[in-house]
Amino acid sequence: MEQWIHTVNNQCFKALCCKGPPPPRPEYDLVCIGLTGSGKTSLLSQLCSENPENIVSTTGFSIKAVPFQNAVLNVKELGGADTIRKYWSRYYQGSQGVIFVLDSASSEDDLETARNELHSALQHPQLCTLPFLILANHQDKPAARSVQEIKKYFELEPLARGKRWILKPCSLDDMEAVKDSFTLLINLLEERELEPSRM
Repeated sequence: MEQWIHTVNNQCFKALCCKGPPPPRPEYDLVCIGLTGSGKTSLLSQLCSENPENIVSTTGFSIKAVPFQNAVLNVKELGGADTIRKYWSRYYQGSQGVIFVLDSASSEDDLETARNELHSALQHPQLCTLPFLILANHQDKPAARSVQEIKKYFELEPLARGKRWILKPCSLDDMEAVKDSFTLLINLLEERELEPSRM
């Protein structure tokens, strides 16, 4: 009897204590682009639980490791100023996915510029096969356009047909929704990673 109890206790101990370290979370390298003022830095900083008072707009580029439960996203954020956008493509190499942030409450001119930049990214040889997460930011502002308006204005349906892309509304007021959007992107990244093994 004592022998049996000892064996059961031993099995329980192993089951509870000897599983070893959890498997490492997969890491994905992403590029984050969008015009200055679209809110890229603020969104990424909030996802990293950084102090909002220390947020400074990115002028060149910065890299953040954004942790999620099932993955770590190494996000290379590129500054969105006129003088920097022409160099964006130099930083695309090695990317596994794209985050494009736009200000849904911006002026018509800025929205037109954002549309042109998104179209360029969707058609760029190094990005065109990658999953895209498109965030229509600043939805909390009165002048914000709806996701349907953005989709129509940006001509996403015809342009991005056959591509993996997600368009979601977002604002700093609802970070849970932002996290949910990134979870959808992680799902696309995982699907893409599994594809070669299906061939």
